[in-house]
Amino acid sequence: QVQLVESGGGLVQAGGSLRLSCVARGTIFGVYTMAWYRQAPGNQRELVASISSGGTVNQPDSMKGRFTISRDNIKKTQYLQMNSLKPEDTAVYYCMANVRAGAWYNSPSDYWGQGTQVTVSS
Repeated sequence: QVQLVESGGGLVQAGGSLRLSCVARGTIFGVYTMAWYRQAPGNQRELVASISSGGTVNQPDSMKGRFTISRDNIKKTQYLQMNSLKPEDTAVYYCMANVRAGAWYNSPSDYWGQGTQVTVSS
């Protein structure tokens, strides 16, 4: 019912920037919390940042300063601006969205994107 389509990943040199996008598509009646996670090889998936429908951002201290989440509610799209990238930021980045889909009376569910690879070279 819902697809999250990510774009913007790739290869970048240390110190560079990337901007990830994630659009929600389908029969959607509401998009609530949106978030970005990442998972490096051998590591658990970790939260980068989340943003409520009203724009409130939740972000671990370790992610503050270089990663900025934003959203466009009309476009049902979230963004992750990543600056001053480091080799340790190399990971697959996943978007997540809590979406009411299919019918107005359905309960919201979490949906995940397919993941986009971000590789930072030293």
